[in-house]
Amino acid sequence: MLDTKKAFTSFSVNDIQKAKEFYGKTLGLELSRGPEGTLIVPLCGEAKALMYPKPNHQPATFTVLNFPVASVEKAVDELSRRGVRFEIYDEPNLKTDARGISRGNGPTIAWFKDPAGNILSVLEAA
Repeated sequence: MLDTKKAFTSFSVNDIQKAKEFYGKTLGLELSRGPEGTLIVPLCGEAKALMYPKPNHQPATFTVLNFPVASVEKAVDELSRRGVRFEIYDEPNLKTDARGISRGNGPTIAWFKDPAGNILSVLEAA
């Protein structure tokens, strides 16, 4: 019935050129152009994330894309050098340190936003 091999995720951005610069240059991801002005980030196998321009875009209030990494500390260091700012949370059920890293309540993880305000993360691979 449903074929997960060709499944993909998608989310909107308000400025596709800023998204291209951020995802391609700042994050260093391989991008390709998709139909109707979209951007495609290849993930694993045939999986992909598709970003589409939306003039009345509202940022997602949840994490739209997670990047598993061997070390969140190293990823935060490298991305910070590239200009990425990590989110600081001090909520009853969600706390991060001054660098934006959450530890001990699930996987070690750090969240950041793209230029459109969508939430992304780097999390330590198990």
